[in-house]
Amino acid sequence: MSTSTNQRINGTRLWSTLMAMAEIGATPKGGVKRLTLTEVDKAGRQRFTEWCEALGLKVRVDAIGNMFARRDGRDPTRKPVLLGSHLDSQPTGGKFDGALGVIAGLEVMRTLNDLGITTEAPIELVNWTDEEGSRFGHSLMGSGVWAGVYTQDKVYGLKDLDGVTVGEALDSIGYKGEHPAKPFPADAYFELHIEQGPFLEREGKQIGIVTGAQAQVWYDAVITGQDAHAGTTPPSTRKDALVAAARVIAKVDEMMRARGDDGRGTVGRLQVFPNSCNVVPGEVRFSIEFRHPDGAEIEGIAKSFPAEVKALVEESGCSLELKELFVIAAQPFDKECVDLVRQAAARLGYPAREIISGAGHDAVYVARLIPTAMIFTPCKDGLSHNEAESILPEEAEVGCQVLFEAVVARANR
Repeated sequence: MSTSTNQRINGTRLWSTLMAMAEIGATPKGGVKRLTLTEVDKAGRQRFTEWCEALGLKVRVDAIGNMFARRDGRDPTRKPVLLGSHLDSQPTGGKFDGALGVIAGLEVMRTLNDLGITTEAPIELVNWTDEEGSRFGHSLMGSGVWAGVYTQDKVYGLKDLDGVTVGEALDSIGYKGEHPAKPFPADAYFELHIEQGPFLEREGKQIGIVTGAQAQVWYDAVITGQDAHAGTTPPSTRKDALVAAARVIAKVDEMMRARGDDGRGTVGRLQVFPNSCNVVPGEVRFSIEFRHPDGAEIEGIAKSFPAEVKALVEESGCSLELKELFVIAAQPFDKECVDLVRQAAARLGYPAREIISGAGHDAVYVARLIPTAMIFTPCKDGLSHNEAESILPEEAEVGCQVLFEAVVARANR
């Protein structure tokens, strides 16, 4: 491992802490299930708080459950430098998605304490609420409210499949904080994350210098047909909602593949009603999302897709309700912050490449308000949102060292 600094983070301690967090919500297949605002999420938050307070950090929680752990700087009038990610996971998630950024941020704080360094500006470590969107169907929820993309009242009213609202869930685990879920003056934000894709590993690069995030459009779809007996209903009278949904899903895949390796199109959630083996499905509810680095591609999809799939569904004798949840424009990251990441990787001798984030991250919404950059580390086979998600200890250490260098440089500028 190449390096040119005496200010080294503790890679062994970083890995040990990552594994300790992975114990909370651990699954038999080696992943984690830490759904947002559940008792398991609460346990992760409590352990995070204990680690932060042991370092003398001041922890506060805002009204949407975002957590901020502050380390004072030499100049209290300076705006803080933020770093962090999220601790919630997918239902069958991996150990590192999100957690790497939070725990690496904790290691940055520990290393500053070890070295007796007081930065000029304060530094705040953030655990954003519900980045994944897997429980309430709305990703980037905490950072979205903080950044003013979504109203707090709207998000409080979102429900999970059991009818529990976000507001009720926050109250249930005791994390509806007293501080307003609003932006406050901050100097910059840095987020370390696994790539969740294959390019760094494929090219033998240790660091991804993330220059921005791709555009996205998300939909909720409901197709209504007619429940009918599977044995007595002939093709001429069927209004099969699942067949209509299958045609829409095939269209999503076709549109994705037409855009080559830059195209993304996914139906990740599907509910069939009445879900009986001998009943023609009368209703199907499902999610749809498209992503692309070029915002014009997503704008084009958003204009043409609804009419195209409406015609497909009506050909099947069914009706379609398509609700656009949100459109996220392509988000470039701050050139100066990105350059700090680039300089750190070069100074430390780590092979790096520039990359566009294929996934949405809290950094995308934070970047609308304050200068932001991201750092990627490789992950095995590019696999994520999977219990088999894997990185090497030395990959975590390299990413954390670059994070340390960039954050300290920004805080001391």
